[in-house]
Amino acid sequence: MRTVKIFDTTLRDGEQMPGVSLPPVYKVQIAKALDRLGVDVIEAGFPAISKGEFEAVKEISSLDLRAEICGLARIVKEDIDSAINAGVDIVHVFTPTSRIQVEHTLKLSRDEIVERSVECVEYVKSQGLKCMFSAMDATRTELDYLIRIYKAVEDAKVDIINIPDTVGVATPFKFHELVKKLRSELKVLIDVHCHNDFGLAVANSYSAVLAGADEVQVTVNGIGERAGNASLEQVVMILHSIEGIKTNIKTELLFDTSKLVERLTGVKMPPNTPIIGENAFSHESGIHAHGVIKESSTFEPGVLKPEMVGHRRRIVIGKHAGRFQIKKMLEDAGYLVDESSLNKIFEKVKELGDKGKKVTDRDLFTITEIVLGELKKEEKVVSVDEITVITGNKITPTAVINAEVFGEKKVASAIGVGPVDASLKAVTQLVGGGVHIREFKLDAISGGSDAIAEVYVTVEDDKGNVFTSRGAAQDIVMASFDAVINAVNYLLLMRRRKS
Repeated sequence: MRTVKIFDTTLRDGEQMPGVSLPPVYKVQIAKALDRLGVDVIEAGFPAISKGEFEAVKEISSLDLRAEICGLARIVKEDIDSAINAGVDIVHVFTPTSRIQVEHTLKLSRDEIVERSVECVEYVKSQGLKCMFSAMDATRTELDYLIRIYKAVEDAKVDIINIPDTVGVATPFKFHELVKKLRSELKVLIDVHCHNDFGLAVANSYSAVLAGADEVQVTVNGIGERAGNASLEQVVMILHSIEGIKTNIKTELLFDTSKLVERLTGVKMPPNTPIIGENAFSHESGIHAHGVIKESSTFEPGVLKPEMVGHRRRIVIGKHAGRFQIKKMLEDAGYLVDESSLNKIFEKVKELGDKGKKVTDRDLFTITEIVLGELKKEEKVVSVDEITVITGNKITPTAVINAEVFGEKKVASAIGVGPVDASLKAVTQLVGGGVHIREFKLDAISGGSDAIAEVYVTVEDDKGNVFTSRGAAQDIVMASFDAVINAVNYLLLMRRRKS
């Protein structure tokens, strides 16, 4: 089985992402995580650019990791010496080769660039180190000149050549042709480095491997300059799962490594990011969830399962949810509900979903517990037809309730210091004297202005009977009202049974 090497440049090109600056202690943590993950090469940085960068690369080189440590250098002897002095295993020498970059960034002729490149490769090799050579902006460089410079460094005993799509303009078919052509011209190992300006970094890396590339440069989470680099997670799983091409990556550590880099860089991945995104293995649609619960490959790639990358499958509850998935989630959590209760839970979830609310597991369990704790319709002493609450600036909060109490139609109203207070007072007035609210507690189940409010109410009568109930809704007033009505129902039923 073919094996492709993984060259990780999170600590070099990844850190060049605007807004990302990793202190040495973070770099060390990421380097250790990458080594644990199984990457073959860690590009630790560009030692010549600053004293801090040099020290960080030197510290990582001293860690005695399994992975080889690489340092970047221009075709400048001082750069190479910085990398060597930092203790790296591989010096990655690069130079611009496209006409536009040579014209605007180098004061050298194209012949001089070839000559200088060869001298630098020979110098690295004379120091007993491995050398990688990159023709920067290779995909915009004339093919004849690209072959010329690569053959020249190959003759100088370079260990590996890198074909970088520096500005992300390659397309998979053209990049495949380029790599295949260079593969036929060169005997040395070939590596590729793809940028994501057109969203093709992963596709280009994949096509390069199919064309014969031996190694792929990637970053964790695809971070990097501009639109970023090829994502380590996506490239590796495409090779493993679709093509059956091996790497040395321990794929079960991908999710945890991604989250570490996300925390330390501060670059949060969108939830729909493939492989490691929060929604990568999440299902809300009733049809999809039903299928996945019965057989995961119905609505997931059969060759890619969440446990393969250290992730987990989630069944998400929302307006697209089906009864089957809600029932299955409740059963898995230990809740046994009858059909009537399930229908009520289902309708409450749909109602929240239609309002744009993401229903969390905790939301669902709270709703379930409240529904299970409610009296059946035929058992209720107090049955509410309508509640109206008025509040606002310079308006005294007022609540009016139309209800049936012990079979008798009643209307009650009350004012309070706020809409919740007015509603609760109206309920106690509705059922007559001797009943009062002993305790009231309000919690927000989840964050955000649309959080579901969970209310605990303890009601007591003049004979010492006590009952506590819960209510939950996005509307605090209705959550409070539902809780107190349920508590009063139980209390009155308790009193009637004792009499």
